[in-house]
Amino acid sequence: MSKDFKSAPEAPALDDDTYAFVQEIFQLARAGDAGRLKEFLEIGLAPNIRDGKGNSLLMLASYNGNFQAARVLLEHGGDPELANDSGQIPLAGAAFKGDTEMARLLIEHGADVNAASPDGKTALMFAAMFDRVEIIDLLITRGANQSWLSADGKTALDSAQAMGAQNAANRLIELQKLGE
Repeated sequence: MSKDFKSAPEAPALDDDTYAFVQEIFQLARAGDAGRLKEFLEIGLAPNIRDGKGNSLLMLASYNGNFQAARVLLEHGGDPELANDSGQIPLAGAAFKGDTEMARLLIEHGADVNAASPDGKTALMFAAMFDRVEIIDLLITRGANQSWLSADGKTALDSAQAMGAQNAANRLIELQKLGE
């Protein structure tokens, strides 16, 4: 015997003005307009709203290297652990981009250095793959686990070697020896 389930009601369509406003807010994050974002946050804008791909304002600001906008969002409750629909988090984006100051800011506001995407990759693995030695040092200093295995069974060192990121591989080997 099957049970009939009602589907969730459809979200109401946005009128043109509301849609334009929402698009403007996401553009402020992408462009790094910290002042305008702060104004909207102070009058009640939810800091963790997301676009159609699940990207939060913080994800957009951090991925685009907009330090001040990211700082404002974090100070107003932006969640550094909020993943987008692909499972990506801001810290992994900062590691991929090589933005050490952004990575430090996110960690200082609660980003988990060992958080993993659905495929098991951590920010350390992204830093390793793209030869981001300074970020590797930051992540290790903050407690990143070098032994973590991705879903395909690779460590950060394996990832660096697979991508030909020799500086990262050398640094990870050096850090492993120091930790022994």
